[in-house]
Amino acid sequence: MNFKELNDDVIFGKSGGKIIWQPRIQCWYDDKLFAGEKLPQPYDGNDLPGIYRLLNCSARPENKKNGYSKAFRRIEHPKVEIVTNRIDEWVTQIVTKTPIGEQVETQKCSPNNPGLIHIKWPVETEDELKVAVWRAENASWEFDEDVYRQMCDYWGDLGSPTVMFPRVNIQDLYINTMGVEKAIYAVYDWCDSIETYFRALDELHDRLIDVINNSPIKIVNFGDNLHCGTLPPHLFERYVLPAYHKRCERLHKTGRFIHAHWDGDTKALLPYAQQTTLDGIEAITPKPQGDVTIEEIKEFLGDNMFLLDGIPAILFDTIYPVNMLKEFTYRLIELFAPKLVLGISDELSSTGDIERVRVVGEIVDEYNKKFD
Repeated sequence: MNFKELNDDVIFGKSGGKIIWQPRIQCWYDDKLFAGEKLPQPYDGNDLPGIYRLLNCSARPENKKNGYSKAFRRIEHPKVEIVTNRIDEWVTQIVTKTPIGEQVETQKCSPNNPGLIHIKWPVETEDELKVAVWRAENASWEFDEDVYRQMCDYWGDLGSPTVMFPRVNIQDLYINTMGVEKAIYAVYDWCDSIETYFRALDELHDRLIDVINNSPIKIVNFGDNLHCGTLPPHLFERYVLPAYHKRCERLHKTGRFIHAHWDGDTKALLPYAQQTTLDGIEAITPKPQGDVTIEEIKEFLGDNMFLLDGIPAILFDTIYPVNMLKEFTYRLIELFAPKLVLGISDELSSTGDIERVRVVGEIVDEYNKKFD
């Protein structure tokens, strides 16, 4: 099957009722490789596209590691100098020098997973925040056609090219720039400085929209990782909602399909879903893993927004009976099809059973047959 064509047809309303099964398995794959584990047969020795083909399902090739986002490159001002120093086996320091000052970031790697832990965030003082503002004001973007073509060759017809847009203002502060605790204090204690940074970031993202709108990529994911435990409704209304409106207006004018990644607890934010002007929301995690039921998700998304994903990742672990996974899948299809890009909320974990991916795929194939 040409999953790229089906992917496009589903999200642009031309599938005739069919849906698509598009699980993300990057975490499962990366964790197994990091731990030095052999993948189960017949997957061992295959790259990710090869595994997707063996599973006979679609991929969502959006990330910066091996997806289409690699084709969009942030270009720093020529006077920015980034120096990386290896402190010891575990710790790396990154010093970013600019004409108005420096940012110092210190990261520690872990023996348990490929993720990095921040010892020192890039911004912990107002002076460092001013450097971040200057960098945002003076950075630009470029689209690398060669990288895009490489990704087309790598992923083939497994899924539609998608770009993951940088995190929106306050989520950038939480996840990229300051860490949650320091960022929350900064939002209230450094009001003017934070507003200046958000304006600079917004303008930088406007420049990226210019590049996306002139690229061949038609699907845009706001990779924000929203979680209402750190983003209460009043901060969402103040910062995120206006930014979504501005972004969506410009991207919709050129026919882009836009969704955002909300992968934490979302119950307090879902009432805003239809106000966002997004086409869909990705990775909402229902109970028993998240904090909402699938019926509540349907209520908030309504009949016009897409759900991307929807099956809690824990149902792919063998501690849950496979019939529970099947019943959950049938119910999701009943509620959301055809506005459904079925996937795992958020990803298959390293403890997940890869064969359960095939189980869901068989259910989707059977459902789609009625539209042939």
